[in-house]
Amino acid sequence: MPTIFLPFLHWLMDTPLSIAIAENEVLFPWIEAFHVLGVTLVFGSIVLVDLRLLNLGFRDRAIHEFSSQYLFITWMAFILSFVTGFLLFISNPLSYANNANFLFKICLLICAGLNMSIFQHLYGKKLTYWNKAIDLPVLAKVGATCSILIWTGVIIFGRLIGFSLVPTLSNS
Repeated sequence: MPTIFLPFLHWLMDTPLSIAIAENEVLFPWIEAFHVLGVTLVFGSIVLVDLRLLNLGFRDRAIHEFSSQYLFITWMAFILSFVTGFLLFISNPLSYANNANFLFKICLLICAGLNMSIFQHLYGKKLTYWNKAIDLPVLAKVGATCSILIWTGVIIFGRLIGFSLVPTLSNS
């Protein structure tokens, strides 16, 4: 971890919210439970749309309508996951910032965002024309496959964080 971030991470670790989460026996597990719920909803809603793009399910449904139905759930679940993930991070920022599994998870989240952005740039406006098409562009299928693999990696590395996190004591 670059030393430029150390003062910020130490400050973050010594905030009242960070200390409350780290020291409360109940708060961290509840935040973690809501984080897992959010990630599950994100993954589930995205995989359903990806499976439709791959023509592995829901073939009788128009892609645009199908993906639109899950967009709200995906974004609300992502916001829940982001907020709870940040709260988990601030409970022990030095350890998370030095944890390879956490860093891999963050890199994969960035890849997921890039994958989604590329897909939207290439095909976002064309979804309405695909409707119930069987033969979708190969790159759309590649994007859907990448999405499933990336989000699976996010879950795997996220789960591994709990097994590899080393506690860090506060400066206070």
